[in-house]
Amino acid sequence: MSESFTPIGSTQGKPAPATPLNPRRRGLIIGASTGLGAELAHKLAREGYALALLARSKEKLDALCYEINSYGGDAHSYEHNVTDYDEVPSLLLKIVANLGGLDTVIYVASINQPPGGIDKYNFASDRQMVEVNLIGAMAWLTPIAEMFQSAKAGQIVGISSVAGDRGRVGNPGYNTSKAGLTTYLEALRNRLTRHGVNVLTVKPGFMKTEMLKAAPGPTPFAIEPSVAADHILKAMKKRKQVIYAAPIWRWIMLAIQHTPSFVFRKLSF
Repeated sequence: MSESFTPIGSTQGKPAPATPLNPRRRGLIIGASTGLGAELAHKLAREGYALALLARSKEKLDALCYEINSYGGDAHSYEHNVTDYDEVPSLLLKIVANLGGLDTVIYVASINQPPGGIDKYNFASDRQMVEVNLIGAMAWLTPIAEMFQSAKAGQIVGISSVAGDRGRVGNPGYNTSKAGLTTYLEALRNRLTRHGVNVLTVKPGFMKTEMLKAAPGPTPFAIEPSVAADHILKAMKKRKQVIYAAPIWRWIMLAIQHTPSFVFRKLSF
């Protein structure tokens, strides 16, 4: 693990200052170094959040924190692999102490490793996807859910996927990991809503990130991570429960979910 704490220099584009009526909020983004995680970090920083940013790449995290802190933000980096489950309790306590509390947690960490065709199978890749996309999320969000439930406040955001809405032939392991995450987030929501904690499940379609290169077949309606981050931030402010980003995927997945099984199993995506 590594940490960086000191804001750097410039106040150009400085985030909104904390006030008694709008106190400083504290956020944790797990999987923050690039893509959607990095975009969310910039947007939350400009909203006035103090941020703990986690990812495997220390170099990318430090660069991101430098960018955020250069315009007056307050971002701290922590090098961490989400499959190092035993690190989570102590690292979470350190983050809470360093930030002075915690209000919002976003789990973005994800990998996608297709088997290479509908006749190919790869248990090692499937296991890694489940360990990162699902078990890593559970390792972090379980103690955070308990913390937020005790505080009767907070917001959890999980980045799932439209891939979890139906079992498709292209990548069973990835579909399973995201379906499991969607169900886990729903279960947390059903537990925590009564305690004043909001749980938002985000199901992006295709985004123009490195992970898009791993998607088998066509990638229609792909959007920039910054656009998806705008949708997510808006949903967080409205304390929504489930969103598709971009919204067109709600209608696409509605059609896919209601396609009869005898038809669906003949499709090749």
